[in-house]
Amino acid sequence: MKNILNISGLAKRYHNVEALKGLNLEIQKGQVYGLLGPNGSGKTTTLGIVLGVILPNNGTYNWFGMGTGSSLRKRIGALLEKPNFYPHLTARNNLKLAADIKEIDKPAIDEKLELAGVLQYANRKYFTFSTGMKQRLAIASAMLGNPEVLVLDEPTNGLDPEGIADVRKLIQHTANNDTTIILASHLLDEVQKVCSHVAVLKSGRKIFNGAVSDLLLGTERLEVGSDDIRLLKQVLLEHPAVKSLDEEGGLVLTEISEGYKAGEISAFLIKKGVNITHFSKRAGSLEAEFLAMLTTKE
Repeated sequence: MKNILNISGLAKRYHNVEALKGLNLEIQKGQVYGLLGPNGSGKTTTLGIVLGVILPNNGTYNWFGMGTGSSLRKRIGALLEKPNFYPHLTARNNLKLAADIKEIDKPAIDEKLELAGVLQYANRKYFTFSTGMKQRLAIASAMLGNPEVLVLDEPTNGLDPEGIADVRKLIQHTANNDTTIILASHLLDEVQKVCSHVAVLKSGRKIFNGAVSDLLLGTERLEVGSDDIRLLKQVLLEHPAVKSLDEEGGLVLTEISEGYKAGEISAFLIKKGVNITHFSKRAGSLEAEFLAMLTTKE
């Protein structure tokens, strides 16, 4: 596949804080690529550097295999941090101005407003918009000119659950039209639903990079119930496959190592005299894997 963005050894320091520490990434055409990490992990700094608004202290990045020139950035639509529009212009006129600045001949403004769910507010002035409506307008602006790459920093900020679902559908629709999408988000469930690939950042370092499906491989979670929870937990801890135990809603949640089957665990419990009242597999959770990485990897 064709590489859209190559990042090599990016480093950035703010006074005594190292925001990025030698970051390397490759993002390929057609991917929906998520940058995950807690506040201060380097997500926004990374996007700011590759969009040319933050200067790195070290390292390089390369768009489309052609460098970093301003002409290349015209092929990129971006929403970075807080939306910035003229408060006394209407939504439509703000997008017209944005299209003029980007030198887009046929911006299809109403189409983008409709995709972002704000066409009905096209003639309202920006200062009357709620936080969620402002975010939607910013997404519409980023899509002007049908860019090859869409870069979105926390695209669901300020949105209610319905708005989050709408943005998820919009990202999926855009990706289906062969647009590469790079997004930073702390909503792990949403990233799991829309992203094909992910990089996990911690304190400016990459601790995972690959397909979302790969991140969810290697562990299996089971929900187990019994009329004697104490005995259940005691016996589970005797099995070599059990990696962790937790309790939730009267059930014991256990993570088992790769290579072991759920049936082996249930058979082991029965042999040890545990009366099982509930036994089921739990779908892999990006959030669980993400939190596990943050607590165990440097």
